[in-house]
Amino acid sequence: MNELNELARNEDLATLIRTIPDYPTAGILFRDVSTLLLDGRGFRAAIDRMIATIDPVDIDLIAGIEARGFIVASAMSYALAKGKIMLRKPGKLPGNVVGMDYALEYGTDRLEMHVGAVSPGQKVLIVDDLIATGGTAQAGVALLRGQGALVLQARFLVDLPDLGGGDRLRAQGIETDALCSFPGH
Repeated sequence: MNELNELARNEDLATLIRTIPDYPTAGILFRDVSTLLLDGRGFRAAIDRMIATIDPVDIDLIAGIEARGFIVASAMSYALAKGKIMLRKPGKLPGNVVGMDYALEYGTDRLEMHVGAVSPGQKVLIVDDLIATGGTAQAGVALLRGQGALVLQARFLVDLPDLGGGDRLRAQGIETDALCSFPGH
């Protein structure tokens, strides 16, 4: 399906995503997916449409990025009967973990996962609610690939293409798609 038709098909979902100006700082237009999650039919349609963009044979596990990415990844994992990996902020997982530090425009952060959560060669789909600059998603990819996973696809509810995160993932050979796209940041 061409991109324009896809975006038009998801306009109904885009209207369920609230925009909050000047959050968390002045000049930012925060795209709040919590309003989509409040709409049961809208959330179900979003998950169904995200699933329709992948071939389940091409994935073994779904990795959700903390925290809203857990919601989307859990729904997809359930519908597809695939396992789910939690990519978490530091100190949240019990047991042995492996992590990846990454830069933010205002500092650094870290993602962690359990040691042994993936086996070499397993195909992992990265899922989150939104992609902006792509730093967190890129850290998730590096973390998973560092453990031997094959990360070839990523899916998001929202893309902010002006910030370039989707393009950065595609430059790493990752097929990247989002249901809705909003201009600006």
